[in-house]
Amino acid sequence: MPARTRTPQHRWVDAGLDALAEGGPDAVRIEVLAARLGVTKGGFYGHFADRPALLEAMLDAWERRCTDAVLAEAEAEGGDAVERLRRAGQLSHVADQHRLDLAVREWARRDDAVAERLRRVDDRRMDYLRGLFATFVDDPDEVEARSTLMFSLAVARHFMVAHHPGRSTREAVSLAGEHLLRKDVGR
Repeated sequence: MPARTRTPQHRWVDAGLDALAEGGPDAVRIEVLAARLGVTKGGFYGHFADRPALLEAMLDAWERRCTDAVLAEAEAEGGDAVERLRRAGQLSHVADQHRLDLAVREWARRDDAVAERLRRVDDRRMDYLRGLFATFVDDPDEVEARSTLMFSLAVARHFMVAHHPGRSTREAVSLAGEHLLRKDVGR
C-alpha cells in the first residue's frame, strides 16, 4: 500500500492567504481551506496546533513575500539608489502581493497584534526608502517627504479613482514616482 502524502504546510498557508485576500481574516477557516485544497482537515493539525498558529504563519509568509523578497531583489541587481528605488517600486506593483498587503492592512484595523506587526514592517520599508533617498538628497526633511510620498503611492495607488487627463492611473502614478526620483528636484 503506497504511503499517504500530506498536504504541505505551504499549501495551507497559501490557501489561507488567498482566503484572507478574498474575505478577510474571518474567511480563514480550517474546514473551508481543507475543502479548497481537496483534503480533510485532519492534515491541518499535522502542521499547526490551531487556527492562530496558521494566522501567524500567514503573517510570516506575507512579510517574507511582500517585504523581505522585494527588498532583497531590489538590492540583488545592484545599481545606484534611483535604480534600486525604481526596482522596489516595480516589485511592489505585483498584483498578488499588493492584494495581500491591502488585506493585512484591513485586518490590522481590527487587530492590535496585526497592527503592531504591520507598523514594524512599514517602519522597515520606510527605513529602506529613507536610506536610499539620503544618498542623493541632503535635506532630512526632503528625504522624509520623498520617502513618505513614495510609500503612499505604493500603498494607495489602487484606491485612486480620479481621472488623469491623457493618462491611465498607472501612468500617473509612475510619473509621480519618477518625479520623486529626480535628483534635481528642490535644488
